[in-house]
Amino acid sequence: MGLPGQEVTSALPPSPLSLLSSAVEGAHISQISMSLVNKRRARAAIAIAMIHHCMQKKKKKRKKRAYWSKDYLQVRDCSTSSTLYPEMKDNNPNDFRDFLRMSDATFNYLLRVVTPLIQKQDTCMRKSISAEQRLVATLRFLATGRSFEDLKFSTAISPQALGVIIPETCNAIVQMLKGRYLQFPTKPEQWKKVAKQFEDFWNFPNCGGAIGGRHVRINPPPHSGSFYYNYKGFFSIVLIAIVNAEHEFIMIDVGKNGRMSDGGVIEQTHFYHKLKENMLNLPATSETKENLNFVFVTDDSFALHEHLLTPFPQKGIVEQKKIFNYRLSRANRVVENAFGLLLSRFRIFHTTINLSPYKIELVVMACCLLHNYLRRNDSTEYAPASLLDRENPDDGSVIPGEWRSGSPGLFPLQPIQPQKPNGDAKRNRDRYMEYFNGLGAVAWQNEMV
Repeated sequence: MGLPGQEVTSALPPSPLSLLSSAVEGAHISQISMSLVNKRRARAAIAIAMIHHCMQKKKKKRKKRAYWSKDYLQVRDCSTSSTLYPEMKDNNPNDFRDFLRMSDATFNYLLRVVTPLIQKQDTCMRKSISAEQRLVATLRFLATGRSFEDLKFSTAISPQALGVIIPETCNAIVQMLKGRYLQFPTKPEQWKKVAKQFEDFWNFPNCGGAIGGRHVRINPPPHSGSFYYNYKGFFSIVLIAIVNAEHEFIMIDVGKNGRMSDGGVIEQTHFYHKLKENMLNLPATSETKENLNFVFVTDDSFALHEHLLTPFPQKGIVEQKKIFNYRLSRANRVVENAFGLLLSRFRIFHTTINLSPYKIELVVMACCLLHNYLRRNDSTEYAPASLLDRENPDDGSVIPGEWRSGSPGLFPLQPIQPQKPNGDAKRNRDRYMEYFNGLGAVAWQNEMV
């Protein structure tokens, strides 16, 4: 009997049945807990195994290197090319010029200016490839168009190393030569200087340059589809250039995909954007001959523009228009010859260039800058008169240059469909036609047409 207000509890011991029930319940809970722990451990083990499997799968199976480098590549200073090169340089200047497409003096200057960008340090493990060997290998690649696998036998440099060295050296050539040998006019006085050369050499006034474009054959990058596939049925990038009266490039734009409409390629260039926005600082008509527009000459691959002269269509053409077309094509011949010299001297353009698009752009830019460099410093040997298209002084006929006798490499852009020209552009071309049939006529033009 408990006190009033207190809970009464039993003092009797628990029955055997209740003890058995408690034991069974505890064992069941313990089994559940162990089961959960085991499941978590199993899941963790499976996850770890899967991660390990994925990591092993991602790892590339590397073949154990049998040797550091092939024996004959380790003695490149004694290779055939390395021993013949000094011999030609000292005793056979003509063979040396054929070997590298330049004379000893022009090569030495080029080597001197690019060495700071391509020279590497020797290490305790091996001697570096010298700047001279790097430049020779690059010039041979540009001059012959041979593959890296083929060049390794004459240069004693592995194809893997050539794949790094040649684009790097081309980039050095571009960086060191572009400031001096690729000068785009930015002031009216500079444009007038270019125009004076055109008038003196080609009887064409107020001309800032001849514009042309070519397809450069390439192996397309992986997964690019038909992005680089052009109208000729091969893969290419487009080279657009402006050339002065002395067959030198003053503007280069390379890299547009070959699939792009040829007539629209120039519209994607920085030059054309500035031309449309009147940002080129061209001489005003008050400063030009006969107050004619300052112009650029080109062929029918591009559209007629107020500052861009193209030929008249051949359908129903009259005598005056024929004379204009002749005078225009005579001035425009400089860009044809410039591309012809590139094709003749740098056989890389006769091949399908198997590099990434960015490296191809470096190769093309390097060739164009070397062209300008050799035109100024080694012109007689680099570009003899027989190599260029020229006119016969006796009958006025055009004598094809020797560069045309080889296989085609740089393909011209596709002529655009005739379009109704802008009024100002049409009037400007008509004024030049009147000038060439009047005050600006030359004695032989009637015979030529």
